[in-house]
Amino acid sequence: MMKLVLPYIKEKRKTIFVLLFCGVIIKGIAFLYGANTEDTNYALLICAVSVGIIAVTDFVKYAGKYKRLEHLKKQLAYEMGDFPEAEGLLEQTYQEIIVELHRNRKELISSMDISAKEAEEYYMMWAHQIKTPISVMNLLLQSGECDLKILSAELFKIEQYVEMVLHYLRKKQMSQDMVLNQYFLSDIVKAAIKKYSKLFILQKIKLNFEPMEITVLTDEKWLLFALEQIISNALKYTNEGSVSIYMDKNNANLLVIEDTGIGISAEDLPRVAERGFTGYNGRSNQKSTGLGLYLTKEVLGKLGHGLKLESQVGKGTKVIIDFSREFTPINE
Repeated sequence: MMKLVLPYIKEKRKTIFVLLFCGVIIKGIAFLYGANTEDTNYALLICAVSVGIIAVTDFVKYAGKYKRLEHLKKQLAYEMGDFPEAEGLLEQTYQEIIVELHRNRKELISSMDISAKEAEEYYMMWAHQIKTPISVMNLLLQSGECDLKILSAELFKIEQYVEMVLHYLRKKQMSQDMVLNQYFLSDIVKAAIKKYSKLFILQKIKLNFEPMEITVLTDEKWLLFALEQIISNALKYTNEGSVSIYMDKNNANLLVIEDTGIGISAEDLPRVAERGFTGYNGRSNQKSTGLGLYLTKEVLGKLGHGLKLESQVGKGTKVIIDFSREFTPINE
């Protein structure tokens, strides 16, 4: 209690000074006009006693408010309690500001917790995914049958997974990293195909590519990343047959990447682009972690391009990218 006396006096110093100054003025006026000194002193004593009673009452209230605020301060890590009743507009405004700051702090902490949990889940899935080519390479080296083509393909997969995690880290600042421009779609698709050419040859998958005569307003690097993920998935789930890349015959705004792979079941199709969702075929295939299509959907969404999937189990999958919002023919 005593530790509050000096802070209280310091806060009330202006009031104390005014009261003392008024007492001196009254005493001076009484002296100038020849008022009875005893009467003046008696009146000042009554005023002093009254002010003292009011000061003690106010101090008790001040101490109570301080204790309540101290208790409230200890609760802030969990939940904000009720403030003592505000004594004025300024105090009420300060309380409202504190409540708003506390709400913003909680939202920020919640957002950070969600981001940290998502990142943890992502890295766990990514670690699981990258273990597969590492295990294959390890088995080949232990067996002594080091097929350089297979080792090269597995090393390529590791490089792609590393690139995937780098793009995941950059995704949060994607808007700052984007450079939108008009690009020939055919050139970007060819770059993605070239990157996976060794896997096409190694897996003996036929490629049907029809050049497209359009330009699109996009970011070349991020669109290339999305196309690479789609082609990677097509090769991952196609044991034999082909991968076809072409513009839709009925809609020149739609790029189609079609494979003859294992396909996706109808019940899994609506959720296949969700983070971490693998579906029945993905789980039975033991190759999927649900990262590629999730990142593809996120990236294409931020680029302003649509994404649609059509699939039949045992027949294959069509991944359709819609450029209609940004579509511009070359001849224009």
